[in-house]
Amino acid sequence: MRLTNRPLVAAMCLGQVGNLLPHVAVPAVMPQHLMPLWDLSGAQAGMMASAFAFGYMLAVPVLTTLTDRVDARAILLVGSTVTALATLAFGWLADGLLSATAIWGFAGIGFAGAYMPGLKALTDRLPPGDISRSVTLYTSSFSFGVGISFLVSQVVADQFGWRTAFLVTGLGPLIMVVTCLLMEPVTPKPSARKLLDFGPVLKNRPAMGYVLGYGAHCFELYGIRTWVVAFWAFVAMRYPDALPFGPVTVSVAFAILAMPASIMGNEAALRFGRHPALNVLMTASAVVAVAIGFSVTASPVWLLALLLLYGLTVPADSGALTSGMAMAAQPDYRGATMAMHSTVGFGLSALGAWGAGVTLDLAGGPESASGWHALFIFLGVSILFGPLALWWSRR
Repeated sequence: MRLTNRPLVAAMCLGQVGNLLPHVAVPAVMPQHLMPLWDLSGAQAGMMASAFAFGYMLAVPVLTTLTDRVDARAILLVGSTVTALATLAFGWLADGLLSATAIWGFAGIGFAGAYMPGLKALTDRLPPGDISRSVTLYTSSFSFGVGISFLVSQVVADQFGWRTAFLVTGLGPLIMVVTCLLMEPVTPKPSARKLLDFGPVLKNRPAMGYVLGYGAHCFELYGIRTWVVAFWAFVAMRYPDALPFGPVTVSVAFAILAMPASIMGNEAALRFGRHPALNVLMTASAVVAVAIGFSVTASPVWLLALLLLYGLTVPADSGALTSGMAMAAQPDYRGATMAMHSTVGFGLSALGAWGAGVTLDLAGGPESASGWHALFIFLGVSILFGPLALWWSRR
């Protein structure tokens, strides 16, 4: 049996959820397990968590650009396998900050061969008219996978220990391995250009506007995604008897809300225009982040409402940015454009996760209201660079 069109889109979304099962295992178990076990500061924990995005950033320019020369399915297969092995190795071997950071970086390298090469493998097998909504379904399933990762990681760690959480989530990428084996092969057109030829990509200002906007989105997204569990643990510490939900429920809900938010954001872009919709969505996200920052000592019910609203605004621009990039890319440089998109996005993801941890430490630490106030203001300001990038791309 070979996968085509709608079955292919469904299988790729399912495979991506499998690839994402380990994705936030470190942030999910970090506050309750790894930080106290290894006596980590906010900056150290942020560095450990951001190693995944840093490894991704280093590998993705080569791995995604290769998809303009070889079938993206092959790269996707190898990347998914490496992600699985690195996650299992974390569960077996990690014993402190340095080893954990190094192993988690290798997991990010594996994911660099999975996410954007997976998108390229999908778009290479679809007719042009199906690309926008299919890309949005694929990118929005990212958030559903992250939600499942938060859920499985925390539940398994609490019941069986944090090492078991990594051993269980490390099996998820095998779903994508099976999907790869069921795809029809595709042979890219021969290319005589250099492998890392990003000149035409950098000159494509409409595409680069989406790339830089995606970078601002990723900075904000990974800043909050890395620290959402720790933030709700802070709220739980302040209101032990009045908390409506615990960190597991809140982090899963926060992540899963991203799937419908991303789809609705792309539909808004199709209806009202991509740039106007994105400007509104990014500005709204900044407003909500600042509102949380000034409400960190408010009632837990009010904080929960704001945080879930933030769970809608943070990812709402993702699908529209990525599908806009894919459509603005020159066909012969689509793989290179996707590589640039991911390099900028995950490079800023690493900075967002680490920078949020540093901000938290400088402002008082994860047990202080001032620390969380500063963190959310920091994230709210960061997303405003997205509308600035889109404005620049029209000049």
